Amino acid sequence: MGIDAPRAPLDQSRIASALSQYWRVSVVDLTASTQDDLANKITSGDGKSGDVIVANYQSAGRGRLDRSFLAPPSTALLFSMYLNPERSRDDWGFIPLLAGFSIADTLRKISANVSIKWPNDLLIDEMKVGGIISTAVGQGVIIGIGINVSTTTSELPVEGATSLALAGVTKLDRNFLLPLLLNAFEMDFTEWDQGESFLEKYSTLSGTQGREVTIVGPSESTIQSRALSFDEQGRLHLEDGQIVTVGDVVHLR
Repeated sequence: MGIDAPRAPLDQSRIASALSQYWRVSVVDLTASTQDDLANKITSGDGKSGDVIVANYQSAGRGRLDRSFLAPPSTALLFSMYLNPERSRDDWGFIPLLAGFSIADTLRKISANVSIKWPNDLLIDEMKVGGIISTAVGQGVIIGIGINVSTTTSELPVEGATSLALAGVTKLDRNFLLPLLLNAFEMDFTEWDQGESFLEKYSTLSGTQGREVTIVGPSESTIQSRALSFDEQGRLHLEDGQIVTVGDVVHLR
């Protein structure tokens, strides 16, 4: 069954008025990829920490492992942000996990029961509502985020996906959601960058920790074990002693 959900155009002035001074948001109607646009801005010397690009539609959006991430125009929140961490580069692998925690924690405050599947999928009732990718560029990291906001059942890109609207969330205006998420993430990122550990906080919202999982690696190799914990570098520790840096996780039970 379809739903009627607000799909107001992104309003740069309205978004900017609700943001802290750390963020500088550029709104584009159509782009191939906000991740690529921001990377080009950084490599050309025009970008700095706190720059954000958000799009109504991405024609070539992608998720982890270069998989496509497409959503109908104005149905999803699609943005990329650039960060210059002062914390050791050895710990930068935790930044996408930090983003996942911050987004899940914030969305839970508006009645979205979001959990995190390692390394960076956002789930509602085990269905994917969003995803996160990260790319090191220059002296910093670009974090790309896609969240299905008002997407209807017929518009979902893949089976096993959902949207905030389908989950019963009523605050669906992207002009409200983007500042809400960015301002919350700024506070979390600042604390993390100053040395605070977010492992315990991340674990409380993890849907992976303690579960039997199958992990599919980039070469299609598989590992089956129990997910025990995470570390400050963003890696997953398994019951059989293996430490996993990258892979797709399937929750078994």
